[in-house]
Amino acid sequence: MKEVIHEMISEKQIEEKIEELAKQLNRDYEGKSLHLICILKGGVFFFTELAKKIKVPVTVDFMEASSYGNATVSSGELAIDKDLDEVIIEGKHCLIVEDIIDSGNTLSLVKKMLMARNPASLKCCTLLDKPDRREVEIEVDYKGFIIPDRFVVGYGLDYAEKYRNLSYIGNLEFIEE
Repeated sequence: MKEVIHEMISEKQIEEKIEELAKQLNRDYEGKSLHLICILKGGVFFFTELAKKIKVPVTVDFMEASSYGNATVSSGELAIDKDLDEVIIEGKHCLIVEDIIDSGNTLSLVKKMLMARNPASLKCCTLLDKPDRREVEIEVDYKGFIIPDRFVVGYGLDYAEKYRNLSYIGNLEFIEE
């Protein structure tokens, strides 16, 4: 099998969308502090660029949650591999930053865990939203791009830990040789 990637969203489009999302967050959180929670590993590219453009005071933390493993579809089995370093978020305005929301299973679990810790608010920001794959009803407060049901890589998204470093988002296809 040969792996072929077709560009779907360019680096320039991603940069423009991040700027747009940051402006919206700056308006919505004006006068407040914001605690950003990056979902690792895929979210780190988007998270870093978004955080640099947010003008309100921010603190950052990281959580590793997954339902993919080395597959191209969600296994449905959720794993929290790393909890927040600062588990006490009570009274903080928190924003979960995700690379992609697909089935909604991972985000649903993460939101439930974090809501139990009594933040002042808990919202979600994702670079990519794939609503056709949704298995769980989940509210996404800030969306970058809505994409069709295709397996995507690049800009933090991977297939078996490969392709995260692409500067664009591409559709990964497997072609028989």
